[in-house]
Amino acid sequence: MRILFMGTPDFSVASLRRLVEDGHTVCGVFTQPDKPKNRGHKLSFSPVKEYALSQGLAVYQPQKMRDGTALSIVRELSPELIVTAAYGKILPEEILQVPPLGAINVHGSLLPKYRGAAPVNQAILDGEEETGITIMYMDKEMDTGDMILQRATPIEDTEDAQSLMDRLALIGAEALSEAVSSLAAGTVSRTPQGEGASYTEKLTRDRSPIDWSRSARAIDCQVRGLIPWPCALAEVADRRFKVYRTAPGQETGAVPGTVLSAGKRGIEVACGDGRSLYLTEVQAEGGKRMSAAAYLLGHPIPTGK
Repeated sequence: MRILFMGTPDFSVASLRRLVEDGHTVCGVFTQPDKPKNRGHKLSFSPVKEYALSQGLAVYQPQKMRDGTALSIVRELSPELIVTAAYGKILPEEILQVPPLGAINVHGSLLPKYRGAAPVNQAILDGEEETGITIMYMDKEMDTGDMILQRATPIEDTEDAQSLMDRLALIGAEALSEAVSSLAAGTVSRTPQGEGASYTEKLTRDRSPIDWSRSARAIDCQVRGLIPWPCALAEVADRRFKVYRTAPGQETGAVPGTVLSAGKRGIEVACGDGRSLYLTEVQAEGGKRMSAAAYLLGHPIPTGK
């Protein structure tokens, strides 16, 4: 099948790779424009662009989708199908209407729950026990199109958003392969999403600060859900840390935010539900990411505060 692929981050690469391995003709790849990175502000390629170039695929990086440029490219490429996976731009209706088989999307949730920009993160932030992948038709609204198929997977208690995203990328690639095969065979099904829709927003640093009056479970979910960015931010004994990993503590009657212990197991802090939580991997301001135990060797923290 002649397919135009659109995607940008690591999550997208697995789907593009699967289309190539399945023998489809990827007539072009749309990805976000190159962005400056690090202190030197050198332009860096998206993961999708890097993979596409390694396979000799034509790459297009339109700045806008509604000025006619992208539409002209799509018409010239004449795809039978458009496939998107975390592209990062909304496609106007006139582009969706170009391919005879339509446009489908690899979405990181079990729709209609968690439409929008950060479905994987939000599922963890909300303490969900299950999430998954939905292959869906695209329409003019965000993530509202009919579903082709879904694949569910449990969220492990220690899994953060990055590791879950990596797993979902592989599940999504497999589901996409099945969906495209059904489209080619003319056996594809369409299921309206129905009721129960919820929406997620782009992550911002406003969600980083840890509120110790919340439960230990909720704070653990916050830490795991905000990796790799913007990361949870803790204030402990007048110090600020990015927190990358935690471990469950014990029952305590201490005031939320009190440092109960600081040693080999990490920094133990009282939470609002009468339990404590260990910060086991942190990054102090101006420092490197490391185990809390290693940090404490050179930076002891007083307890009881």
